[in-house]
Amino acid sequence: MIVFDKMQQGYEYQYSALPGKDFAADFMPTLTPKQMLEMGVFEGHYMNDCQAEFPEDWFENAKLSLEAPDIKVNYFEIKSRMSLPQWQQRGWIIGPDPRGWFQWYCRYYMGRRLENIDRLQIKRWKAFKRHEAQLKRNCLSFDLDCRRKQRQALLQWAYNPFV
Repeated sequence: MIVFDKMQQGYEYQYSALPGKDFAADFMPTLTPKQMLEMGVFEGHYMNDCQAEFPEDWFENAKLSLEAPDIKVNYFEIKSRMSLPQWQQRGWIIGPDPRGWFQWYCRYYMGRRLENIDRLQIKRWKAFKRHEAQLKRNCLSFDLDCRRKQRQALLQWAYNPFV
């Protein structure tokens, strides 16, 4: 795969696994990238210029906002993300994925494997599970109005936000 979008020009990578297969044993996301895009993540503005890199069917029913980020596109209609410069300042942009964790996950899902980067990103994903525990501890089952920002964040990390 050779990438040409606003953030990367000529970045090249290979697939070494089949799409959606051969994940690390400790990486078991609840949602696929396609499901996440269909539910509404990142205010619909995250992947607008890099759709050619991923399967067309990921975007058939994706909730996108082409002009500008729009919180109404998010499943829980709430802002639940920091800006890219904030992520960069915190050192959360790792390796060859300038858009962060979700871009890494999309590429990993498609079959790209980068051992050191994968290990770091999976460690970050596992650490995010604490938010699921907080929902279970502080919200009644299926009370989707409880901690909506945290639920949106879980969705954006491929966790089930409906716990």
